[in-house]
Amino acid sequence: MSVKTEVTKSPTEGHLISPVDPAPNAEVVNQKIKMKKHMGLLEGVAIILGIIFGSGIFISPRGVIEEANSVGFSLVIWILCGLLSMVGALCYAELGTCIPKSGGDYTYINEAYGSLPSFLYLWAANVIFVPTTNSIMGLTFAKYVIQPFFPECDMPDFGVRLMAASIICFLTFLNCYNVKATVKLQNVFMFCKIGALVLIVLIGVVWMSLGNVENFSNAFGHTTHNPGKIAKAFYSGIFSYSGWYVLVKLLFWFILILSFSRNYLNFMTEELQNPFVNLPRAIYISLPLVTIIYVLANMAYMSVLTPDAIVSTDAIAVTFGNAVLGKFSWILPILVAISAFGGLSVHIMSSSRVLYAGARNDHFPVMLAHLNVKTLTPVPSLVFLNILSLIMLCSSDIKLLIHYCTVVETFFVTLSVSGVLYFRWKYPKMERPIKVHLAVPIIFVIICVFLLILPVVESPLVFLGGVLITLSGVPVYYFGIAQEKKPKKFRSVMRGATILCQKLLLTAHEDE
Repeated sequence: MSVKTEVTKSPTEGHLISPVDPAPNAEVVNQKIKMKKHMGLLEGVAIILGIIFGSGIFISPRGVIEEANSVGFSLVIWILCGLLSMVGALCYAELGTCIPKSGGDYTYINEAYGSLPSFLYLWAANVIFVPTTNSIMGLTFAKYVIQPFFPECDMPDFGVRLMAASIICFLTFLNCYNVKATVKLQNVFMFCKIGALVLIVLIGVVWMSLGNVENFSNAFGHTTHNPGKIAKAFYSGIFSYSGWYVLVKLLFWFILILSFSRNYLNFMTEELQNPFVNLPRAIYISLPLVTIIYVLANMAYMSVLTPDAIVSTDAIAVTFGNAVLGKFSWILPILVAISAFGGLSVHIMSSSRVLYAGARNDHFPVMLAHLNVKTLTPVPSLVFLNILSLIMLCSSDIKLLIHYCTVVETFFVTLSVSGVLYFRWKYPKMERPIKVHLAVPIIFVIICVFLLILPVVESPLVFLGGVLITLSGVPVYYFGIAQEKKPKKFRSVMRGATILCQKLLLTAHEDE
């Protein structure tokens, strides 16, 4: 999605227009912004596929099979993750059409449970989800770049983290300086991402058709019966379906790219032709298709590599390519690295706009709602998220980072979907253009509750860390938002910080 960078004047107030205002596919009707309805079913399916296919499928298989302990059960988990994503998508379809407001999870939680839980979602998204996702994508890029140089030994941990930090800083700078350059490269990144996945599937199909299926004998042997490990395996699998990018993002002024695959089209309903028919159809078509492709990709991995080989590698596509492509094995790591590079670039761009939008609505310090006066990009938000992303690189364990943020993320997704049940009870006559069977949200919420509870025994510190960081938003909310009259000292410090930010980053509020 392209982002305007020129300065225009508001027809009514003469104020500067934000570079995220209006959306690229908007038209002005009587000085109002209205989205063109130019998207059909095919485009809706393409959007979901484009967002779901990310770097997750190149890193999550290790986490799934390590916890599942068997090839057969790993494939079952990939199938169940796809079904769970589709069930969740249908719930979000109802939420998105009965509450026709932008904002995704933020809006649904706010409408159902009030401002504090919705703020905590926004807080957790920007303090946990976004920087952790940036770190995961940066580490994925780094490991796929470095792994070919260390085929027989472990990669240097410091080198991996340094490479990840460097690429995060570079892409942050690029988004600060020239966002158009990152947008123009997205077609190349998308081609590489899909190309790598298709290549893996085709190689696997050919490999298995030649009779190489010995790794599937006794497929369910040694399957784990530990509920905590099963839940953690689900976390790794669901990460690939979410596109992590993500996450459901706060949206006030334009349609953001990258969000949970299951509710991304909620943000697109203004553009979707006959959305109440095509939205469920897009979900029914795209998510089973993604599930089939992911299962085939994992079968390809498992037909070539043993479970021990998968668990022992940090870059499964590199190891896979080395085993079957010979002198052409360099193709896969390059495609995956470019894919991760592109995904990280878009995620940095879109997530900074989320933080910027939250600051404009007084949920974050006002300095984060400032734009650079030359590039008209939200430089303070970009720099702030860059710092948090670098902090997350204190660990290079991608599986740990996935579990760390997915626990908190799952809680808020559960809270959002439980809103379907709340609205059915509180407002039974609410207009619901898309209405799922009551059993659908009930099943989804029950499964998510179990996924939240079961890993506590296995990873209590990860769970506790996520809870503490989320709850740290409570005093921030009451002191910084709910309290109308702030202490003089607090206002003085924030004013000084804002002035310093303006001087260092050459920023100003859009209305100035």
